[in-house]
Amino acid sequence: MKNFLLLLFTWWGKTTFGTWLHTKRFGIFVGQDTFGNKYYKQNVSKNKSYTGNRKGERRWVVYANPAEASAIPAGWHGWMHYRTDVAPSEQAIQHWSWEREHQPNMTGTGKAYRPKGSLLAAKTEKSDSAPDYEAWTP
Repeated sequence: MKNFLLLLFTWWGKTTFGTWLHTKRFGIFVGQDTFGNKYYKQNVSKNKSYTGNRKGERRWVVYANPAEASAIPAGWHGWMHYRTDVAPSEQAIQHWSWEREHQPNMTGTGKAYRPKGSLLAAKTEKSDSAPDYEAWTP
């Protein structure tokens, strides 16, 4: 019962009831990424009321975890934004030697970036005679 109520009333979870229903009725499964996100498309070229894009195709993602747009890897991001017509599940993505592994946005977690001088940065011994800023004088 709890899962049904979460599906019905929350948007930040995996999916909403409307998206789940639309996916079941019209969604064509395209693929899944390493994070477990599932990608779908719908051919809407015959639907005159839909003017979302010029390719006649609607694309969406059902997140495996709470909805976080930065959890979409680069290849799938390109497909979602119509940069390519070929989904990463249909064609291997060329990775360069200098590329790092995709990492979602860590803001609000323990792994978030905290620059020197931030109140949330690791505490270090500071002396009052050496502040971490210089006062501006006109």
